[in-house]
Amino acid sequence: MIRPKPHPWARPRRPEGQPTRGKTASHRLRRVDTFLLRYDSHLLARADGPFARAFFVDLGYGFEPRTTLECVARLRAANPILPVLGVEIDPERVAAAQPLVQPGLDFRLGGFNLPLAVWPDGTPETVRAVRAFNVLRQYAEAEVAPALARLAESVLPGGLLIEGTSDPLGRIWVAHVLRRSAGAPGAEAWQREALVFSTNFRCGFDPAEFQPVLPKDLVHHMLPGEAIYAFFEAWKRAARLAAAHRAWGSRDWFVAAAHALAEQGYRVNLRPAWLRKGFLLLYGLSPSPIGGVEEGSG
Repeated sequence: MIRPKPHPWARPRRPEGQPTRGKTASHRLRRVDTFLLRYDSHLLARADGPFARAFFVDLGYGFEPRTTLECVARLRAANPILPVLGVEIDPERVAAAQPLVQPGLDFRLGGFNLPLAVWPDGTPETVRAVRAFNVLRQYAEAEVAPALARLAESVLPGGLLIEGTSDPLGRIWVAHVLRRSAGAPGAEAWQREALVFSTNFRCGFDPAEFQPVLPKDLVHHMLPGEAIYAFFEAWKRAARLAAAHRAWGSRDWFVAAAHALAEQGYRVNLRPAWLRKGFLLLYGLSPSPIGGVEEGSG
């Protein structure tokens, strides 16, 4: 792979952030990639203007770049030439990944200030999407907004950030889906599209199991009076109301509980294509008088 030149607009390249714990099991983020392919395959495939060579970034890939290599194999189902960039703040991890560099796949030292450069033809590098899993969870809550603001500087308008936390094997996870808007500064450049709860049903179904893997900006707000606490109380209540469906398995129970949750006013995506695959998409933490989302919506 031809190494790009230093980016002319770049600030000093000292990576911003701190090393992750780095332990990642094989296929831990498989369901994250599956979700992205279903959620916005168009973004992954875009080849117009600055998106032509825009990276998909795996931020904080850990001791070994296995999550980056795995996402290359999966996401290129939508775009066979999707450029992928693995970013790590630990120099030793980056050095160890260099033998794996190939056309369309690179590994660089960096942090929230993504290490972008320019292509040999002088075109600035761009980013279409960032996957940041099990990264922000180890930071203080006050550090989340500055980190999001820094990431927003590198992502094209219309691009995505999926930021969340999973259990060690990727069986369950919770993540924000954020869309980069045009014009807004800092962390406000991110528009919240959904809060996603994912399960592969290997451990059955219990809303309480998602609480330990909430994103950093939510996990410390599981207190009476907080919106996320009220949501979980409503989801647990919905699960109890739908408990009869447990006889047909965790999947049917999960689907029925989502419908019961919508009846309480929460805007959730009720499409079977999402629910039966173990994805609950929540649009806003506060219930509305209507609730639910039409089965034909995104």
